[in-house]
Amino acid sequence: MATVPRTVRFAARTAHMRASTIREMLKVTLQPDVISFGGGLPAPELFPTEAIAQCTREIMEEYGARALQYTVTDGIPEMREWVAQRLTRRLGTPFDAHQIIIVNGSQQGLDLIAKILVDPGDHIVLENPSYLGAIHAFDAYQARYLAVDTDEDGIVPESLEHVLAHAEPPPKFVYLVANFQNPTGRTLSRDRRERIVRICEHFGVPIVEDDPYGELRFEGEDLPALVSYPTSGTVIYSGTGSKILAPGMRVAWLAVRDPEVHEKLVLAKQGADLQSGTLTQYLFARVVARAQDFEQHVKTIRRVYHERRDVMYDALTEDMPETVSFNRPQGGMFLWARARGVDTTDLLQVSAKDGVVFVPGVSFYPHCDVTDGMRLNFSNASPEKIREGIGRLAKAVKEMSS
Repeated sequence: MATVPRTVRFAARTAHMRASTIREMLKVTLQPDVISFGGGLPAPELFPTEAIAQCTREIMEEYGARALQYTVTDGIPEMREWVAQRLTRRLGTPFDAHQIIIVNGSQQGLDLIAKILVDPGDHIVLENPSYLGAIHAFDAYQARYLAVDTDEDGIVPESLEHVLAHAEPPPKFVYLVANFQNPTGRTLSRDRRERIVRICEHFGVPIVEDDPYGELRFEGEDLPALVSYPTSGTVIYSGTGSKILAPGMRVAWLAVRDPEVHEKLVLAKQGADLQSGTLTQYLFARVVARAQDFEQHVKTIRRVYHERRDVMYDALTEDMPETVSFNRPQGGMFLWARARGVDTTDLLQVSAKDGVVFVPGVSFYPHCDVTDGMRLNFSNASPEKIREGIGRLAKAVKEMSS
């Protein structure tokens, strides 16, 4: 009898999975002479390592084996209560602990949302450009994308209304980053926020509001979260501890007022990993419970990132040719640049040889149809590295433009 060749039969959805441009780039940045503006990495020197070490000892002494045991899927009570209280204070709208789900990083939250809402071929409405990690999460569920126009004030309400009015079938949800958007650093203007909520309410389309950078405002006033507006529609709010404590802890949260959606998300998380890490949750909750120290820690992050934003903006102003335009975000971790007439994927190949990397903008567009953008991360490099790196990048741009 002939042996049947062994064949791995992958699920159809794997054909839609794409390698993360950012994750792949991290391999390059391990080289010591490379200056990276590519990854969305917080500054590691700001991680509160001493506080985490001390709190770890306290947790083990106080809880012992309990901190190493299984716990409930939606998160330990201490963690959910802290998130509810902080969101209530920051966003100016009340949350209860039972509306909070603790997830393994905001990326898992996006995956779970798509898992419960998206069937193959369903539409999701995205900003144009949009967060690459969200696109990767949604790709796995074979979503199709409807891109909405954006400008310096964020998503354009008239474009959103037009897209929703003509979408067939209706999209499953609108996904957006209202504060210091990834990749552009733009913030949705105050006068557009409630309009977006009302448009989605009118068409019966849920909103997924991703807010990883909301606490990283350097200047200007905080703006109302979309989830803070009273509405008969559904708004799922996503937040994370990665940008205000440490990303390796993988502590993030979903705030969900709709009880049916909340239940489905918990069931999906049970199937994915049963729960987020018990010890990590206890540890995170203990560190942030030291309110005065934690608030000072967040202020330090804002101050350092503010300085680095200024250094990058000034270096771009001084070094880049007139064909390159760029913005000056009021917070977050990214600055967005456009190099007129240059394919930035090709530019990356040139700049990498000079020891500087960034993320080409094409990957952030749902239909990969704009090629002259680049996302520049300013949070992870020292001011000296930023100046040197922008100088190298400007040299590469001039070579490409000549």
